[in-house]
Order: sequence, then structure tokens, then C-alpha cells
Amino acid sequence: MVNDIMAQAEERMQKALTSLHDNFGAVRTGRANAMLLDRIKVDYYGVPTPVNQMAGIKTPDAHMLVIEPWDKGVLGAIEHAILESDLGVTPSNDGSVIRLPFPSLTEERRRELVKQCKVYAEEARVAVRKARQDANAALERAVKDDNLPEDDERRAQADVQKLTDKYVAEVEAAFKKKEAEVMEI
Repeated sequence: MVNDIMAQAEERMQKALTSLHDNFGAVRTGRANAMLLDRIKVDYYGVPTPVNQMAGIKTPDAHMLVIEPWDKGVLGAIEHAILESDLGVTPSNDGSVIRLPFPSLTEERRRELVKQCKVYAEEARVAVRKARQDANAALERAVKDDNLPEDDERRAQADVQKLTDKYVAEVEAAFKKKEAEVMEI
């Protein structure tokens, strides 16, 4: 019973951390990163398809992405999807590939991106704390319904708190790392 509650809490905390890393991957740091295109979907024969599933993505240098679709007929659709996205990059289409030049970020834009990352980190912390709260509530229910001894409940709550502290520290470390990456010139 207690092990199930702990496993479920840890799984939710891990999902919060994974979601944070996904959100951080979508934050532009002034460098070309293929993960930026993961969220962009293109209407491909009526099906919204991620760009990375319909094209090869290369990074010839730190400030350029080259998208080479396997089906040349979707070049226009990919270009349109990138223009409609919030990437803030203007694609150039030469008929066979799309080039995405990433200009260096200004100091002000870097600070905005750090604020955005702070919001993502706080959302992850809240999700971790919510998992702790739900685990503690489940432990209290186990005491009432399943006659779990109160000593076991206290021990399990201490373990849940240790797990929470571990994941909050990982969120903080991931944020610090991303902040340094964004602020790097």
C-alpha cells in the first residue's frame, strides 16, 4: 500500500521534471536547436504532423537550422507553419530546403526568456508539491480505511518529503543550468 503510494508520487514528480525539460527545450537560446521544431505541426495530408517526422533537420553551424523535407511538396506548408509559430524566425525557402537563421539575442530578450523559464520552473515545483500533497492525502486515507499504523504513515510522509525535496532540487538545478545557457553570449 505505502509502496504503491510512493511509486505513484515519484512517477508524477518525474513527469513534472520531464515536462520542465521539454518546456526548456522549446526556449530559444540564440543557438540553433532542432528541439525548437518539436512543437511545430504541419498539416500533412490532413494530419497535423511534427516537422521532425517529415524532414531531416541539420545544424550546419550554431546559428542555422536546415530543414530538408523527404517530400518536397510540403516545403510551403512547413514554411507557413514556421511563420505562424512563435519562434520569431523568418524561414528562407530555396525550393529544396528551408533555412532558419537564428540571430543573436539581445540582453532584453535574454531576460524575457529567463523570466519565461522561471515560470516553467515554478509550474514544475507546483506539480511536484501537488504530487506530495496527493500522496500525503492517500496515506491519511490508508490510515482511516486500511488500518495503516500511524507510525508507518509518519515514516512514509517523511519519505515523501525527502522525495519532494530531491525533485525540487532537480528542478532548481535544471533552471540554473538553463538560465546560464540563455544568458551566455
